[in-house]
Formats: sequence, structure tokens, C-alpha cells
Amino acid sequence: MPKAKISALGCYVPPQVLTNSDLEKLVQTSNQWILERTGISERHIAGPEMATSDLALNAAKAALAQRGIEASELDAILVCTVTPDMLFPSTACLVQHQLGAKGAWGFDLIAACSGFVFGLTTAAQLVISGSHKKVLVIGADTMSRIIDYTDRTTCILFGDGAGAMLVEASEDDSAGFMDFLNEIDGSGGAYLNMPAGGSRMPASIETVGQRMHYVHQDGQQVFKYAVRKMYEVSRDLLARNGIAPRDLAAMIPHQANRRIIQATADRLGVDPDRVMINIGRYGNTTAGTIPLATQDAIAAGKLKKGDVVLFVAVGAGYTVGANLWRWAY
Repeated sequence: MPKAKISALGCYVPPQVLTNSDLEKLVQTSNQWILERTGISERHIAGPEMATSDLALNAAKAALAQRGIEASELDAILVCTVTPDMLFPSTACLVQHQLGAKGAWGFDLIAACSGFVFGLTTAAQLVISGSHKKVLVIGADTMSRIIDYTDRTTCILFGDGAGAMLVEASEDDSAGFMDFLNEIDGSGGAYLNMPAGGSRMPASIETVGQRMHYVHQDGQQVFKYAVRKMYEVSRDLLARNGIAPRDLAAMIPHQANRRIIQATADRLGVDPDRVMINIGRYGNTTAGTIPLATQDAIAAGKLKKGDVVLFVAVGAGYTVGANLWRWAY
């Protein structure tokens, strides 16, 4: 049975930056207030000419270039996003076409902030089954398109960005996918959602006027759930694999809020130096946070070949996901 390994990583963020000082001019907030509550200093915002497929395409090209392969070698493309270019065709179809990946099939995966972890889980299973050799997992979101910039509780949090990892077959038992633990809890749907735009509440003059096509969040409920479940799923996954938190080389969590990450790591007992936090530079890019944080972890020397890394996230749904990998390059 083949092993699944992550063999390449590519990321992309649009050049425009929205700082806390810029937000001070839009809503009643301050740089200090944002920093204290979220840890965010700035976030990248896509220009009007750019959609999620464009972010995804740039990240995909970077990953393929790092691996030194052509798109024609891909067997599947999974695009994890809650901000597709359109409801159909899928963003995966758009990326496949623009990449020229003629031999690949694929689909969009909707799991909000847990999307990339769910995507890695899916790709690993496809490869381990022996049916696929190379699967590209892309996390890409243009959150600025569904954020209400008159709502100071949400507009400070999100940014735009994308990252892609290539998951491929390997015969090397010393590196690759180890285990996963994913959950969903639909009872949390009311606390973080975009109410309109689907079959339940189609777009209308009324839904647009009531600003129902933007992210709505009960921040306190989401915060409490995220801290508890990121800790629990990490604890259980590590215990199931006989790994002590102190043995982790790196913990790379979803970047939603610095306080959530620190509280989770403290409860778990992971050395703060081994926890990757880069939310200050990007904000919450939803499905893009984990690949972006992984890129920065590698650059900072926190993640090297042979290291055991934990990816963990909580998102709208609620969705919860954790993966263990032994880094392959």
C-alpha cells in the first residue's frame, strides 16, 4: 500500500494590503483594539479584477513549480473554499482548465476554516487507496467579497489568500500522512454563517437590503467552541498515535485569532516556540491559513524534513479537523 506525502507547497496573496489604520477610517475601531483582541495588524485584499480561482491558480502554479512537474501529471484537484467564483461550475473546474490539467478530475470542498484540513484528509485517502498518484489540494478564499465593512466585529478579521499542497504517492515509510480526526457539529450553524444566497433564501432585493449576503458571526460562541474543540481534537489525535505534545516539532493551527491559538496550545501543553502564528500579517484567510502558515513555518526553520507536524482547525458548520503528518522535504 503506498504512503501519501506532501511533496510541494505554493502560496499566493494579492498585493493590496488593508491595515488596521485603514480600518480606523471605515468603522469605529482602533489599531490597539484590533491587536489586543485578534493579533491582526494587516490583511491582503484582492483587487476587483481578481476572483478566488485567480488566487488558487497562482498558488497551484507555485506548488507545481516547486515540485518541477507539469499540470498534466495531476490526477485530481480539490479546491477548498467558501467563496467560489460562482455556484457552478466549480472553482476546481476553472482552475483545472486554466492550469491545463487535462488528465485531472476534481471538485470544490466546503468546510469553511477547516476546509484545507478536510482536503488533505481526502487527498491522503485517494493516494493511499492506490487510485491516485498526485492530488493537488488548494485552499483559497476571497473573504473580502462577503465581509460587511460597516460591521466592525467581522471586517477586522478577514483577508484574502491561497495556498496549495501537492499530495503524492511515496514508498518511503519514514515520512508522510499519519492519521486524521475530523468532526462536524451542525448545531453550531446559527453562530457563523452567510444567511442568504442559497436555496433556503435566494438573492432578492430584500436579502441584499438586509445585508444577508455577508458573514454573520456570534463571536463569543465561536471563540469558546474553537478553543475547546481545537484542544480536544488535537489531544485525542495525539493520544491515539502515542505522541506527546512535547514531541511535536510544529503545531500549525488555523489562523482565526491569536488568543484562540494561544489558549489551545496552552491547554495542550505545546511549547509556544513550536506553535506557528502568522495571523498578524494575513488575518483570517479561511481555507488559506494553514498553507500560508506552513510556508512561514518552513521559512522560520520551525518545520523540517522528518518533523511531526499537527494541522488543526475549527470552522463554520461547525467543522473540526486535525491531521498528523511527518514532513517529507
